Amino acid sequence: MDKGPPEALLRWYRKNSRNLPWRQTRDPYAIWVSEVMLQQTRVETVIPYFQRWMLHFPTVASLARATRTEVLRLWEGLGYYRRAVNLHRASAKIVVDYGGELPDSARELIKLPGIGRYTAAAIAAIAFGGDALALDGNLRRVLSRMFDARFDLSTAEGERRILRRASPLLPHGKASEFNQALMDLGATICKSRRPLCPRCAVQAWCQAFARGVQEKRPIRRALPPLPGRVVTAASLRRGGQVLIGRRPEGKLLGGLWEFPGGKREGRESLEACLRRELKEELDIEAGVGRKLGVYEHAYSHFRVRVHAFECHLIEGKPKALDHTEIRWVQVKRLGRFPMGKVDRAIARTLQESEKAMSKLSSSRSKRRTRGTKIAA
Repeated sequence: MDKGPPEALLRWYRKNSRNLPWRQTRDPYAIWVSEVMLQQTRVETVIPYFQRWMLHFPTVASLARATRTEVLRLWEGLGYYRRAVNLHRASAKIVVDYGGELPDSARELIKLPGIGRYTAAAIAAIAFGGDALALDGNLRRVLSRMFDARFDLSTAEGERRILRRASPLLPHGKASEFNQALMDLGATICKSRRPLCPRCAVQAWCQAFARGVQEKRPIRRALPPLPGRVVTAASLRRGGQVLIGRRPEGKLLGGLWEFPGGKREGRESLEACLRRELKEELDIEAGVGRKLGVYEHAYSHFRVRVHAFECHLIEGKPKALDHTEIRWVQVKRLGRFPMGKVDRAIARTLQESEKAMSKLSSSRSKRRTRGTKIAA
């Protein structure tokens, strides 16, 4: 007979826990990597990235030895690249200040780049068994329903209030299992929409369910629509090469490579915008040719629609005025340079176009050869 929600939850978890690769180890480093990757990212998306990461960087020391380019290239496509940069920075600090081993307390963990209250609590609890609740989105949702919390848990005050109410539930010495049980319950049963209440192990203690308001919890702030930006990008050619620039550290997508261009101002045409941006970024005069395509993407605070064009140099020698460095790169080698989603999509367009032209050229050459033989 279960004495309360902790016992019921742990009993359910032992039968229904998800089989995830980072749960096959107690290595604090692997758990740290998984927690960072899981921030604002779905589990099914993270799994292959986690597995590749651990193959390439199996230890803190191996990550610290890696170059920033290697780190970003392996992270490419997972988004929120600051996470990868901070993992890399933190690994160097761990090697120097902690002898290559993650500290085991939330107080020390939070001193590392990229580790906030949640991640510090998660590592301390899951990797080291420290008595802490790691308030990720799943825990917030489950706990807000259990206590029928009528306040916003996304605020600092809301977080303190729910922790005060929920901390007495945490069974001493079982924080790792308890946190992961809450995570799994939120992911598989206590879902954001249409929670599976009849299958919930803690339904008997759920105050929101008792009052019939479980789908109205947690309380959420109304978010304004994301503002949109219109951006241009240039495929500036020189023979079989194209120019790319590396974004400065500290900026959005810092350390990644991009095609030069920028945001349209006022009512200027796309072509005028791109010519202006190339002058400002590279100190060149350029001609704008055919459109390559239109690419859309949503970041956390805005959406972009990127219009990419073929361009050619008219006057000047490109300078890295807005990038840490610029390079002329063969189109087929663009995959070696880490890029954000939009720039990678543009790179693929260029590569596919080059392959198509190569096939067309080869086909024409074969037809000419056959024609010569017949004439002979």
